[in-house]
Amino acid sequence: MDSLDRQRRNTAYTFVTALLISLTNLQAQTTQPTSRPQVVLVELFTSEGCSSCPPADVLLQQINGTQANPGQLIVGISEHVTYWNSLGWSDPFSSSIYTERQNAYGERFGLESVYTPQMVVNGTHQFVGNNKASLLQALQKEKQASSIDLRILSTKLSEASLSVKFSATGDIPAHGVDIVAVFADDSDRSSVLRGENSGRTLTHVAVARSLTRVAKLQAATEQTVQIPVPPSFHSSPAHHLILFAQTAGNGRVLGTDTKPL
Repeated sequence: MDSLDRQRRNTAYTFVTALLISLTNLQAQTTQPTSRPQVVLVELFTSEGCSSCPPADVLLQQINGTQANPGQLIVGISEHVTYWNSLGWSDPFSSSIYTERQNAYGERFGLESVYTPQMVVNGTHQFVGNNKASLLQALQKEKQASSIDLRILSTKLSEASLSVKFSATGDIPAHGVDIVAVFADDSDRSSVLRGENSGRTLTHVAVARSLTRVAKLQAATEQTVQIPVPPSFHSSPAHHLILFAQTAGNGRVLGTDTKPL
């Protein structure tokens, strides 16, 4: 074999070797599980009848769906309460469901009374809803918190209900967790005609239109639940589903996921 043939064989061998290495690296990259950010649930209790609430509404708009800290995704819920409705303006997004939920938090946190705007982070930290410094402190504390991996695997919508398949893995507490489903409008706008915000046009994100406990888990599982569709679903243009796992008594939120509908 002359030197030219040997050179050609060496070149071909080098090319094949490099190709095999590239394919091996590509396979390793595609089979490696993708990292998932820690999801933090931020609930805002608010009202269109409250003049202190619009700055908190804006803060929720700024942080919803963002990563305030690397690897930490914020999922927000705007929950409009009812106790302002008799003071000049009836909030069209309000419901006693959210008032009752806030009252339960008030008892758990030992508050003398509930108030708006109020933010609650992962069911554990509460503070005035327009206080960005308190929000950032709460998010920083949650970086070290334990959690379970809750994932919405699929959804199927019918006229009256939404079929949701989800999985929950990780360290499920022995006393169990409630799985709570929230239908939320992506965004809403309202022209306020009376009350403390009279004459203002207010905008909101992640506006809760229903909140339902759909399951109770005591072990890792994969299951399907049926969730009633709220009447507002068919009149609002864009929605998403929020699913979260919370310990009993409005306790710590251990896992959250969200999916557009």
